[in-house]
Amino acid sequence: MERNVQIIKEPDGRNLVVIYDIIFKNRRDISWDDVEKYLKRYLGEVYEIIESSDRIYIGKDFVDEFSGSNYTAKLKGTVAKAKANAAQGIPKMIEIAVNKRYKENLARKHGVNAKYGWYRYDTRFALPVADENEDIIRYNVFQAELLIRHDANGKLYLYDVINIKKKRSTPHEPKLDG
Repeated sequence: MERNVQIIKEPDGRNLVVIYDIIFKNRRDISWDDVEKYLKRYLGEVYEIIESSDRIYIGKDFVDEFSGSNYTAKLKGTVAKAKANAAQGIPKMIEIAVNKRYKENLARKHGVNAKYGWYRYDTRFALPVADENEDIIRYNVFQAELLIRHDANGKLYLYDVINIKKKRSTPHEPKLDG
C-alpha cells in the first residue's frame, strides 16, 4: 500500500505528517463513500504510538465513524477536505500522536466497545495547496485529535479523527528523503 506520506521534524522539534497528494479534491461535496472505501485498506492493521508504545488497532467502527460521524457531517470547506485527505496519513498520524488524555465512558451505547473509557491524543498533518496550474505553493498545517476507545477485550481501537483545526500555512516545501 504505497502512499506519498512522510513524517518530518519541524524546527521546533515537533513531528508533522506531510501528505503530498490530494486524492479527495472537492471541498464542497466530499464523497465520504469513497473515503470509507479508502479507509477499508487499514482494517485489521495495528500501529504503535512512538511516545507511549500504545498499540492502536483499526476496526470496522473506525471506517464507519470517520466518514459518517456527527462531527464529520458538520464539516465544511477546507476542514472537510482536510479530514478526507488525512485518511492517507492515518498510520503515521497514529505514530506521532502525543499528549494522551483519558475520559471514562459515559454513553450506554459504548458499554462494551469502550468499557474502559476513551483516550485522546494530539496529532498534526500538512496538506499541499496548489495554484491553478496544480503547482504546490504552500502547505496548510492542521492539528487534530485521535479518539481512541478502550475495548472490553483490553485493546485500544482508533474510533475517529476529530477537532481538526487549521493552524497555519507554510511556504516551505517539505522534501521526501531518498
